[in-house]
Amino acid sequence: MANNPTPSQAFNIVVVGQTGRLQYEALLFAASLRAMSPDFTGRLFVAVPQAGPLWASDPAIHNSEVLDALGRLGAEIVPFQSQVFGAAYPQGNKIECLSSLPAGEPFVFFDTDTLVTGDLAHVPFDFDRPGASLRREGTWPEPTLYGPGYGAMWKSLYDRFGLEFESSLDPTQPDEYWQKYLYFNAGYFFHRCPRLFGARFLDYARSIRDDPPVELVGQSLDPWLDQIALPLVVHSFGGGRDALPPGLLDGDVTCHYRLFPLLYARESDRVVEVLEQVAAPNKIKKVLKGYEPIKRLVYQGRGEKVRALFDQDNLPRKEQAIRNRIKSNGFWMR
Repeated sequence: MANNPTPSQAFNIVVVGQTGRLQYEALLFAASLRAMSPDFTGRLFVAVPQAGPLWASDPAIHNSEVLDALGRLGAEIVPFQSQVFGAAYPQGNKIECLSSLPAGEPFVFFDTDTLVTGDLAHVPFDFDRPGASLRREGTWPEPTLYGPGYGAMWKSLYDRFGLEFESSLDPTQPDEYWQKYLYFNAGYFFHRCPRLFGARFLDYARSIRDDPPVELVGQSLDPWLDQIALPLVVHSFGGGRDALPPGLLDGDVTCHYRLFPLLYARESDRVVEVLEQVAAPNKIKKVLKGYEPIKRLVYQGRGEKVRALFDQDNLPRKEQAIRNRIKSNGFWMR
């Protein structure tokens, strides 16, 4: 009989929760963590932005049923103030929330639209070598006909922060192909200290936003800013694309589904099974039914109708084609 993988050291988990869709996703994340990772011994933080000058309306969670359900699942609500981003760039929550977590304690950040489908306690994290999600497409940058190219744009960023560029490159990929350059989805990332990682992440992201290198003129930074800064931060702390074995996060152990119609369209039978299992208990169901996409897709069976539109082993290559098919059949919700 094969031995179980060696557990990694104790660590905390953080997701961002706020009013609207994210509060329900946070509840599903917490429920899936408890169901699928019973050996997880760290703390689960739900970081919640607070009302302030950078928010036109209060982003905090005030739904008592959601808060009670999160509490029953052992989630700790951690409020934080938005000092730099707020409503103008809500993806910045994942950067600014890190300053509210315990210093010196290893952490894994997950986007709230993630399900835990396996045992996180046995993922072999090396928190001294940070990493992030490789489930991404070549969304940024978009080189123009007359340049500069990928290499010049990325090198300008490494130069900005005094980072060595060559060791970040994938030598198996050709020059000017997007995968040669270190690029992550910010759906998860990890490190040994949220304060150190978060301070550098904030410094890099703010510098790029406020004073982009000349090589980036004409490039859109929204919504890509977090994914532009993240590889620089990971590289600066000695991490990289090989920080975890493949097939665990964004694989057998977690699923970053992003939106519920996309989950039903393209994710594995296992992911659908976990979603419906953890959403089934009455105490959870009562709360989740307050969110229309979950109510209709999970509890009223529309998800299975979405799933029937696709062959999950032969999906359209582009996500937009998946979205368009769902929309044309009247099942799109977000």
